[in-house]
Amino acid sequence: MDALPIFMNIKQQRCVVIGGGEVATRKVLMLRKAGAAVEVCSPELYPELQALVDQGDILHTAATFHPQQLDGARLVVAATDDELVNQAVSEQAQARNIPVNVVDAPALCTFTMPSIVDRSPIVIAISSGGAAPVLARSIRSKIETMVPATYGRLATLAARFRERVKQHFPTTQQRRMFWEEVLQGAIGEQVLAGQELAAEAALVQKLEQPAIAPRGEVYLVGGGPGDPDLLTFRALRLMQQADVCVYDKLVSPEVMELVRRDAELVYVGKARDQHTLPQEEINELLVRLAQEGKRVLRLKGGDPFIFGRGGEEIETLMAHGVPFQVVPGVTAASGVASYAGIPLTHRDFAQTCIFTTGHLKDGTVDLDWTALVRPQQTVVIYMGLAALPEICQQLIAHGLSADTPAAVVQHGTLPSQRVVTESLQNLAAKVAEAHLKSPSLIVIGGVVGLRSKLAWFEGEAGV
Repeated sequence: MDALPIFMNIKQQRCVVIGGGEVATRKVLMLRKAGAAVEVCSPELYPELQALVDQGDILHTAATFHPQQLDGARLVVAATDDELVNQAVSEQAQARNIPVNVVDAPALCTFTMPSIVDRSPIVIAISSGGAAPVLARSIRSKIETMVPATYGRLATLAARFRERVKQHFPTTQQRRMFWEEVLQGAIGEQVLAGQELAAEAALVQKLEQPAIAPRGEVYLVGGGPGDPDLLTFRALRLMQQADVCVYDKLVSPEVMELVRRDAELVYVGKARDQHTLPQEEINELLVRLAQEGKRVLRLKGGDPFIFGRGGEEIETLMAHGVPFQVVPGVTAASGVASYAGIPLTHRDFAQTCIFTTGHLKDGTVDLDWTALVRPQQTVVIYMGLAALPEICQQLIAHGLSADTPAAVVQHGTLPSQRVVTESLQNLAAKVAEAHLKSPSLIVIGGVVGLRSKLAWFEGEAGV
């Protein structure tokens, strides 16, 4: 983040606005809405500001800017049409360690004023750090249509019952699960429909029931190949309600950013010959966490059932009677090839497509070479980068043409994506020269030749 988003309590605090025009008026109204004691310093005032002065809602100093006007201020806004004055306000405010905002001058600001969706006590702020205020306002307009005004009533109801819920449920986890059920269930719908008395009665009745220990569950979720936009809606929902996230090496940082902020994170990543936890211990960890009553997100790169060992994990969960859900993800073969501009099938080049792994359980690369060299076929190899020279050599030895187009894609679907294309016989040497690293995917077949025409992903670094 370029800036830390915070919400500042300025109720009854002296906030100074330098400038008395239309722009200054908007800033004054915003500060007043937050309960600030506003003082405007300007020789002249916009009519709406003059009305506020006449009503006694704000103070007015009828003078040009002077540094002493900032003394004792909690916050300062410069909104004049004179750049030199605005710069002076910024310098004097910073010299006094007072937060300052200069309208349309991000470089002079120590804080920016966001676009706001007000559903008090719920307040949503959208900021571009001053880089694109029109875009921030556009995003605000979209959120306005998605968050009904009645959400404020929902928050008010929750505030009234917060202490009673805290007394009823001894643990943070129990309270969280209770509120999720209330706010996302029938009671929440009653509030949104304007039936607040009925909702409150239902909430009271629910609190009269004995507290039940939380029921653990495991969510086996495919995180896709890297781009968070490829996640499913269901995956996002479960990622936001999990108590603990058990994740692997192939889950991108961008996807991890969407996991609930206060969830416990447990890394169990694997690399070639380097296992943070053996698979059997991961299986047992999922069982133990669920038996503790936690909602466990098992987040995997790609799809959990395609070289993701998801089958092994749910076997263990079923053996211990642990409830679970499986959410498929976009597997690397599909997502990475698409972003690289390589169709996996094509009427002129490939009628079949086969997925295989270049790293077997016993550590060998003893693949079914005969099956991999069939004509009119695309071969996608996961986890094969370390064995790429041997893979290429074996495929040629078993009958695949040395001139077959082939590609290696690193960090597929992400802005850091890099693609190397070459004939099968020269691929390993070119990949080594380019210093590609894992995670990378190998694609072999005539369809790779279409990349020169179909490459579309502008975020690609290229090789």
